[in-house]
Amino acid sequence: MLNAECFLPNAKKHAAEIVSTLRKQGHQAYLAGGCVRDLLLSREPADYDVATNATPQQVMQIFPQTYAVGEQFGVVLVPQSQSDGATGAPARQGTTVEVATFRSDVGYSDGRHPDEVRFTQDPREDVQRRDFTINGMMLDPATNDVLDFVGGRDDLKAGIIRAIGDPERRFTEDKLRMLRAVRFAARFNYKIDPATMSAIQKLAPKIHQVSCERVREELTKMLTEGQARKAFELLDTTKLLPEVLPEIAAMKGVQQPPQYHPEGDVFVHTLLLLEKLPAGASKTQAWGALLHDVGKPATFRVAPDRIRFDGHVEVGVKMAAEILRRLRFSNHETDQILALVDNHMRFGASRAAHEAIHAKKVSPPARLRRASGAAPHRLPLQPRPTGRL
Repeated sequence: MLNAECFLPNAKKHAAEIVSTLRKQGHQAYLAGGCVRDLLLSREPADYDVATNATPQQVMQIFPQTYAVGEQFGVVLVPQSQSDGATGAPARQGTTVEVATFRSDVGYSDGRHPDEVRFTQDPREDVQRRDFTINGMMLDPATNDVLDFVGGRDDLKAGIIRAIGDPERRFTEDKLRMLRAVRFAARFNYKIDPATMSAIQKLAPKIHQVSCERVREELTKMLTEGQARKAFELLDTTKLLPEVLPEIAAMKGVQQPPQYHPEGDVFVHTLLLLEKLPAGASKTQAWGALLHDVGKPATFRVAPDRIRFDGHVEVGVKMAAEILRRLRFSNHETDQILALVDNHMRFGASRAAHEAIHAKKVSPPARLRRASGAAPHRLPLQPRPTGRL
């Protein structure tokens, strides 16, 4: 039997109480989605979701202190009460559970939101609209029995990311699911089911229908969850990489001087650095590592003595600034990432530069701040030492 009591006891207890309360009112209710997957993998869920046949109006009547964040889609947030009934101690801030009504979705003309939502009494219909089999299970927190109508447990055991039902339909409904498939496969070190992979490769150009902000958040998660190299190898395999980050795809096949870079081309060099990013790496550190050599393809030349990338740092700063602007990074984040790109020859990229910046040993120079659109900085850096590229 599943032992999940050690996972986020406050949040799990709150979710279990919601399930129990709904059932006492005559409704079906289960834990659902990613929290079930994580519990089955003995991982700590980031949050808990509940699925029920109660309508949003019924949920709000049962739990008066709620937030109808997506009532038209059957989604209500139920926060934990302000104090513990037994001790009177304040509950942990931000502990909320998303309660969603069983539903089937009809049409996705905007590539993200259903055109029509039909509430249902059958949990089997509800899971058919979800993205991947490993995210399509439900759990009874009272008995730990798992409801699995889509083969999610088998795919967890086999290490497979598989779309529920027709993969092309799932990805047409919400194009961001293509990036999520890559992220889950990298995070759990799983393989992507062949039919799911083929659908992503076919629909990859459609990813441009997704907002830049949503793409940025998925890419950032890939970079900071400890499996960045695998994520970017999968982005390449799925044909998503040239769509979301063509500047990184352009690194492929750009050779480097073998006496300094025996590992291979610029893309392989970047993947090796991404491999060193730990889980929990900061956003700025991760993006600085990814973009540190983005200027090399544009400055590649074969000199009489060796391959050179004259001015690749300056070009890279400008290219990185455009990428960060396109993905709607904040000015502050842009400044920090550009400082890493600008100083990677001095610090060897990644952590040393990141720590130096945050210790205020290095400040973004004026040209970086002009590139990011921020006010000029008046403290110039020392001249950059020469070194291998």
